[in-house]
Amino acid sequence: MREAFGRIFDVPDGYLNTASVGVPPRETADAVDRALDAWRHGTGRATDFDGVVAGARASFGRLVGVGADRVAVAGSVSPLVGLVAAATPDGAQVLVAEGEFSSVSYPFAVQGRGITVTEVPLEELGERAPEADVVAVSVVQSLDGRLADLDALRAARASGTRVLLDVTQAAGWMPLDLGWADAVAGACYKWLFAPRGAAWMAVRPELELVPHAANWYAAEDPWSSTTGLPPKLAAEARGLDTSPAWYCHVGAAESLGWLAGLDLVAVRAHCAGLADRFRAGLGLPPAGSAIVHIGLPDAARRLAGAGIVATARGGGARLSFGLYSTDADVERALAALT
Repeated sequence: MREAFGRIFDVPDGYLNTASVGVPPRETADAVDRALDAWRHGTGRATDFDGVVAGARASFGRLVGVGADRVAVAGSVSPLVGLVAAATPDGAQVLVAEGEFSSVSYPFAVQGRGITVTEVPLEELGERAPEADVVAVSVVQSLDGRLADLDALRAARASGTRVLLDVTQAAGWMPLDLGWADAVAGACYKWLFAPRGAAWMAVRPELELVPHAANWYAAEDPWSSTTGLPPKLAAEARGLDTSPAWYCHVGAAESLGWLAGLDLVAVRAHCAGLADRFRAGLGLPPAGSAIVHIGLPDAARRLAGAGIVATARGGGARLSFGLYSTDADVERALAALT
């Protein structure tokens, strides 16, 4: 048991794997347990979940710097990115980072229609963005925690490049103000500490997207729109919603509401500070990211042998330092590798 930022976590010592699965606060797990108990005993009602879906939507908006009216709900990131990819004009030039997480790059790569998707080094992406019609990139790279140059991308957008950002490895530990981007998508189950099965995308009003998975939940009044035509979709981003996985949103409303009220500058200082201390112990320069990749071929084996939970990735090991991580976790990981 650990206490961090006003919440208690039943997280084991040496857990440095939030970039794969975030361990929830007790309050989040308890809220999900209560909802599951109601389901088990037949006392839950479908309409009971409207409030938590709305709450999680609003909190995601706060975490990325937009209002709830600009946030759409889905089950995972790639269908949301797919809406933007489908709206990309024929023959467009799209830039992605080399090694980008596939849920960001695949939806564009499979379009055909003369769309060209080019991988470039992350360090060059901001400089080359103005030459592209669309840039799609994670704010924090999943493999190694490298950070996108948001200032350069914002400048490129001002000159006409459409910008899609994935915040799955950033939202929850990193302060974000991304209302300028055309689309900002993120999943729930890592740094946002919710059960897997919810995702959101903030979209600018002028971005015209076709709701290819149009459904009753995207209607202006969902509960009176379960049958019949014509579609009466909501005018705001909610018109892009897909029907939510209820219990995931119960957890998301609890966790995201708490996170949106934190001083995320302090959260980043804690998480990235621990990661940079770990980097320093290995003779590496600071990076200002909560995620560290170690390229040693036997790193994953050595960490596991020391009781460190990390992820074997990219021929080495990925460690991620969360809100509940401590100096003792850093020392334990360093002892395993040095």
